Amino acid sequence: MNTFRIGMGYDVHQLKEGYDFWLGGIKLEHEKGAVGHSDADVLIHVICDALLGAANLRDIGYHFSDKDPKFKGIDSKILLKDVLDLLREEGYEVGNIDSTICLQNPKVNPHIPAMKACLAEVMKVPENAISIKATTTEWLGFVGREEGVSAYCVALIYKV
Repeated sequence: MNTFRIGMGYDVHQLKEGYDFWLGGIKLEHEKGAVGHSDADVLIHVICDALLGAANLRDIGYHFSDKDPKFKGIDSKILLKDVLDLLREEGYEVGNIDSTICLQNPKVNPHIPAMKACLAEVMKVPENAISIKATTTEWLGFVGREEGVSAYCVALIYKV
């Protein structure tokens, strides 16, 4: 078996007024927030899926069903910590994370250092193991119309 494995994650959440907007473990001030069963942190969700996929441990919905009331409104940082526990039980450690957030507004770049610090603390990895990039869709599609947010992530893990 290879000592290195790669996983990929993709997630999308609708944006609506009256919801908090959690992204990368921090709360952004914005008139709209992400809708979901948990706190709808799209960045954490794609990181979870990429890590789980790399370890061949299915996906976030398998482990944390949106049909289970115990996950209603849950802080996604708790889910991420649980995913890292699952990985480490299987003998894996995180090599690095590379993610991209697709969002028209608010602008993400000013918040990236705080997101990286938060995620590194939760994951117990160095900040330089986490890459967060942001892009708009140039006003195209649901992201461009500010109806939703999406994110992509790849994760490299290795056997210790």
